[in-house]
Amino acid sequence: MYQFSAPLPISIITHIFVILIIIMLTEQYNAYSFLLERTARRVKQYAQYQFNCGDFGITVDQWSILKNLRQHADLSQKELAEYCGKDQPTLTRIVDLLVSKNLVERRTNPTDRRSFVVHLTPEGERKIDTLTVNVNEIRMQAWQNLDEVDFEHLKRILNTIYDNLDIGGKS
Repeated sequence: MYQFSAPLPISIITHIFVILIIIMLTEQYNAYSFLLERTARRVKQYAQYQFNCGDFGITVDQWSILKNLRQHADLSQKELAEYCGKDQPTLTRIVDLLVSKNLVERRTNPTDRRSFVVHLTPEGERKIDTLTVNVNEIRMQAWQNLDEVDFEHLKRILNTIYDNLDIGGKS
C-alpha cells in the first residue's frame, strides 16, 4: 500500500469526502428509482394478471384508454396518447384492437375533417360499467395496510418527483 510522506492537505481530504458522499447519495437515489420502477411494474403486472383471470376481454392498457375516453369524451389520438402516457405507435395499435372489439370507433374530427377523433361506443360504455367494480377491487389490493397519512406522503412525494421531471416544457 502506498504511504504518503506528508499528510494530505485538508482541501484534498474534504474533496475526497464530498465525492464519497455524492457516490453514496447517488447509490441511495438509484435504489429509490429502482423501488419506484419495480413497484409500478408490479402494480401493472398484478392488474393484468387479475384482468386475465377475470376474463375481462381487455388489457390494462385498453382499460386506461376506455376510461380516459369516458372522462374526456372524443379525443384525437395525440391527446389520448398524452392522457394515457403512451407513444403514438403504441396507442394506434391499442386503438386498432379496441376498434376491432367494437369498444371505440374513429370519427371524423368535426373541427378538422383531415383528422379524426376516437369515440367510445355504447359497447365500450357497457364494458366500463361492467368492469368498474372489479377494477376498483383490483386496485385496492395495492393500498391495503396503508392509512391516510401514508397516502398523503406518497401523493406529495410522487407529485414532487413528477414536477422535477420537465419534458419539453410540460410538467
